[in-house]
Amino acid sequence: MPNSSPTPPDLYRIRVAVAVHVYDCFDYTLTAEQYQQAEVGARVAVSFGRQNLIGIIVEKLPFDAPIDPRFKLKAITELLDQQAILDQTILNLLTWSAQYYQFPMGEVFQSALPTFLRQGKPYNLLARMWKVLDLKAESKVSRSIKQQDAYKILKLHPSGTTENILNLAGIETATLKALEKKAIVACVLEDQDFTPQAISLAQMPLTANDEQKHAIQQVIKSAKKYQAFLLDGLTGSGKTEVYLQIMQHVLQQGKQVLVLVPEIGLTPQTISRFQSRFHGNIVLLHSGLNDSKRLQAWQAAQTGKASIILGTRSAIYTPLPNLGLIVLDEEHDLSFKQQEGFRYHARDVALYRAHLAGCPIVLGTATPSIESYALVQARKMTRLELNQRAGIAVMPKVHLIDLKIAQKQNGISQQLMDEIQKRLDKKEQVLVFLNRRGYAPVLICESCAWQAKCPHCDANFTVHRVPYQHLHCHHCGTIHRMPEHCPQCQHAELKPIGLGTAKVEEHLQQLFPNFEVIRVDRDSTSRVGSWQKIYDKIQKSEPIILLGTQMLAKGHHFPYVTLVAILDIDSGLLSVDFRATERTAQLIVQVSGRAGRGEHKGDVYLQTLRPDHPLLNTLIQQDYRHFAQQTLKERQAAQLPPFRYAALIRCESKDQAQNQAFLQQHAQALREISENLIDIWGPIPAPMERKAGRYQAHMVLLSPDRARLHFYLRAWWQNMLHQKPSTMKLTLDIDPQELS
Repeated sequence: MPNSSPTPPDLYRIRVAVAVHVYDCFDYTLTAEQYQQAEVGARVAVSFGRQNLIGIIVEKLPFDAPIDPRFKLKAITELLDQQAILDQTILNLLTWSAQYYQFPMGEVFQSALPTFLRQGKPYNLLARMWKVLDLKAESKVSRSIKQQDAYKILKLHPSGTTENILNLAGIETATLKALEKKAIVACVLEDQDFTPQAISLAQMPLTANDEQKHAIQQVIKSAKKYQAFLLDGLTGSGKTEVYLQIMQHVLQQGKQVLVLVPEIGLTPQTISRFQSRFHGNIVLLHSGLNDSKRLQAWQAAQTGKASIILGTRSAIYTPLPNLGLIVLDEEHDLSFKQQEGFRYHARDVALYRAHLAGCPIVLGTATPSIESYALVQARKMTRLELNQRAGIAVMPKVHLIDLKIAQKQNGISQQLMDEIQKRLDKKEQVLVFLNRRGYAPVLICESCAWQAKCPHCDANFTVHRVPYQHLHCHHCGTIHRMPEHCPQCQHAELKPIGLGTAKVEEHLQQLFPNFEVIRVDRDSTSRVGSWQKIYDKIQKSEPIILLGTQMLAKGHHFPYVTLVAILDIDSGLLSVDFRATERTAQLIVQVSGRAGRGEHKGDVYLQTLRPDHPLLNTLIQQDYRHFAQQTLKERQAAQLPPFRYAALIRCESKDQAQNQAFLQQHAQALREISENLIDIWGPIPAPMERKAGRYQAHMVLLSPDRARLHFYLRAWWQNMLHQKPSTMKLTLDIDPQELS
């Protein structure tokens, strides 16, 4: 029988998820008044060991909950929020994610909060409003086009407008500050208005073709319940138009839409499509925002003010009170998987979130992942096909160039050079793809064959010539100066071998001196706004050569590109990872899809040493879907994911023998407890054994029964963490996407 006498105040308790690498949550006491105020999902400041940390309340403990007398409970330091900032759906999603990916709950919960809230800053930050002071200042801004544009827009809003809206309109904060210096505008801090804004259509939708109509109707039918759709549409078949028309239906019901894209690079293009279609509050959430803008965007989503939330993978954990649809564009993309720390996959989390919210989810791509095809096969997802390119555009023709017999110069065959010249003469654009940045991947001595290797990794240095000549390791970041002679035989001739984007750029500039060569990779787009400038250039119908890495393969619309050349495809065909062929096929299709999207026909040229490779031939003679069906059969025969569930243990220390012995011991323990239900591969050295001076060893766990795998893994993994030497680093990757 519960005790009816008044409970002493020190027994008011809450359970808190604290951001430390410990798998449990912790109990804290609080006063009766604080207990009344405290809400599950609010933040508290607590003392943990010698640190002061910010935690999130996950449970208010009832008075009759038993107390362990061994522990002396601490009181909370402060209650930071008057009401919950994470709603119950998000709390459930985060708890599920922590359990599924076997990661400490406190750290998972923190990943759902913007930086300011993690630091314990107050929730109600003031918004920065910009107002015009001088209405006749045209002469003061005549020298700067950016300032003129900003001034024109601000004059349209005499009562002032928020910095966020101005940023979305393409006006940078630096421009506003320059106008403030000239006393033309002023910045005022005001309380933020979180009232939801109605969304209206800014322009009429395009007329959908029959396939698009069918896809739109199918999703709208399930608008009030959970249903997963795979929108399997050719590149350029108008997937974005399908999203927009489904979104219109959902937004009219007063619901919110969450759109996830793989990379920040895709957001300017996507947001301009959304803004030209809908009048209303659209927010961006990605790592390129500063802390205050991120918090404001997060608050607009969390209060229901924003109707469309566009973000990269971390946006999946944003609280949305009226979620009515999730769209995941380019669902096959590897960027949706977090590769360090909390290793979640945004696609899988999104499916579970849609299930919790009871709303449809649309995964769109031209090259669905093998996992998604397996879900369609298992009837857990409905497939919608788009087989027609939008408008008059037709699919490009693919040609193979055999590098063994072709005449070539600096890695580019003569046939390809002639084709590029033809296109440029016709005032068309060309895209050259090479997935390797830098100048050259190897520096070799021609006399004794010495190679410039990174002292800390099992990898060669890459030669870079910009901003100065140096050697750079792309794995650990070590930079060395360029040697003047061979350190082994003192020979003065050192030769860069192989192709990097910078070397190809130099070579293309020599071959086609009258045309501009634009390089797009991590090195050339690292400055703020640099990608936007490049993108604007591409949208003009001037003949240019675009040269780039992976960044160019993702969903961009380049209407004037008619020729795509892929310089080196072989590395992907001959990799140790069983997913490498799938990634290569996706890359070929995605890069090819950038050609012939406008009025002109497109062609794709692939340079390879293996023109007889069965995968290439299936892909070229038939299509990606045939390739995927073939791959599914192969995976099933080999019992590889998605037909078995996988987990990867990565072990890293300064001693490989120690790694191997430790993993061997625990592998044996797992075999004994799991009744041989789990297949254990390894321990084996990682494909790159030494990285940044430390040795890596791997162990892969496979099982056909997901629930059993997770059950046995949970206790075993925690035991492993307790027993590991302090110098060793262990990570667990559930459903790994890469085995390197």
